[in-house]
Amino acid sequence: MGTIERRLAQKERLRRLILDAAAELFVKEGFEKVSMRRIAKKIDYSPMSIYLHFRDKAALLDTICVETFATLIKRLAKLHDYSDDPIETLKAGLRVYIEFGLRHPYHYQLTFMTRTAGGERRIHIGRDAFDCMRAAVGACVKQQRLRTDDVELVSQILLTAAHGVVALLIALPRFPWGSRERLVTEAINSAVRGVER
Repeated sequence: MGTIERRLAQKERLRRLILDAAAELFVKEGFEKVSMRRIAKKIDYSPMSIYLHFRDKAALLDTICVETFATLIKRLAKLHDYSDDPIETLKAGLRVYIEFGLRHPYHYQLTFMTRTAGGERRIHIGRDAFDCMRAAVGACVKQQRLRTDDVELVSQILLTAAHGVVALLIALPRFPWGSRERLVTEAINSAVRGVER
């Protein structure tokens, strides 16, 4: 690796460090209470090093949310040819969504559970993420596998169910949940059975 590549890699590592630290602090302490100085202190860098990457706190939050949606969309896109059975593909998509949220709790909470004004990029890519759910539901409707052909309604019902699982598991880590795997599987199966023909 040459000098330029090394510098670019170091720059990207610092950018990732800033984003991850900011996501954690925004969730734990609240977006309004966290300053750029506080983020810099957490990662042992000067505040100026953060301003070289992000113009302000809002840009930092916007980047976290956009990147979170983009990563989720990439994972959901891999399911395009998952199965010939659209119901199984739909279930797999719900599992990807839930597992993504549980693996990235700070990013998930900021993106899906924090009330902040959404930037235009964030709103647009959020719609793109929801379109993945609509496409999976649309494939089920096309094969007449659901009780209704209202793609929007079914997509919202299933998103609500998946989000509820993620939100509760993140918010109540000390609750005596049984097997997480079994809970996720049964929640997905129950939600889909509720809309299946």
